[in-house]
Parts: sequence; structure tokens; C-alpha cells
Amino acid sequence: MRARAHVTFRGVVQGVNFRAHCRGHALGVGLTGWVRNCEDGSVEAVFEGERKAIEDAIAWNQTSQPHAEVSGLEVTWSPPAHEFRTFAILR
Repeated sequence: MRARAHVTFRGVVQGVNFRAHCRGHALGVGLTGWVRNCEDGSVEAVFEGERKAIEDAIAWNQTSQPHAEVSGLEVTWSPPAHEFRTFAILR
């Protein structure tokens, strides 16, 4: 089943290549969407694709990012909007 998740990652998530690793993993599991840094020091992402792949990407970013330390996250699920062709890093 296809889905969409809007996720905010909190902790040591900026300045550690979080966005690049997030993008690489998302592309590797077939997801589209985007990731960006927020002014409050968090990282925000939108993942779209198969729900299992999204759940995997969220878990990977929370626990397996090479240099980050995720201390919390917020996830909002919604139906897919089919608006993305790839997974981008937004500035």
C-alpha cells in the first residue's frame, strides 16, 4: 500500500550529512520526496512510496545514520499525493 509520511527528526541532525544519507537511503528503497534543514535545528522530510519502505526509512534515519543522534521524531501519515519524481535535498 502506498503512503506518505511527513517526518521531523530532532537531536544532533544538522552538520552531520543527515540530509545526504537520508536521500541515499530513500532512493535505495524506492522512495520519493524531500529532506531539508529547519531553522530550529531539526530536519524535516517527506517520504512517499510503499508504506513498508517508508517505515524502514524512518527507522533507519532514527537509528542508523552514521554521525547523527536522533533524540525524537514526529510522524504524520497521509495518502500519497504522487507529486515527486525523485528524492531531493531542499535548501
